[in-house]
Amino acid sequence: MSTQIKLQSSDNVEIAVDRDVAERSILIKNMMEDLGDGIMAEAIPIPNVNEPVLRKVIEWCVQHRSDPPSSADEDTDSRKKTTDIDEWDQKFMQVDQEMLFEIILAANYLDIKPLLDVGCKTVANMIKGKSPEEIRKTFNIQNDFTPEEEDQIRRENEWAEDR
Repeated sequence: MSTQIKLQSSDNVEIAVDRDVAERSILIKNMMEDLGDGIMAEAIPIPNVNEPVLRKVIEWCVQHRSDPPSSADEDTDSRKKTTDIDEWDQKFMQVDQEMLFEIILAANYLDIKPLLDVGCKTVANMIKGKSPEEIRKTFNIQNDFTPEEEDQIRRENEWAEDR
């Protein structure tokens, strides 16, 4: 049984979590190594992440607590090549867009690379095969190009079009 530590969300909610789960975050792991066991007595502030998002991130960390830490070399190779996502992670990422982006920001801030990858792959899969108009609609993005600018961009990027 792992020791418990407390994390404090940006909205001042304390959440108890097993140390090995919290250490999926390189940020938290480094904090605990730097500050020693004294940090265990009080909650570790996570100022950039609110409670609902922090709970979601912890849920992911609990599910992946026994995943082997990945080495940097194998990491970049396998990450670049695929947008495949495990079934559990796919279900986990079935949240509204705001929560999805909050999870990505939290994973980045907390330095949880595998979770960041899953979030980014989820967004990549939402974009894959869509036209710019469909992507704008999906993410509620305002088109701020004039028709002339859009034509120029299309001409400059013809080489990238599928033929």
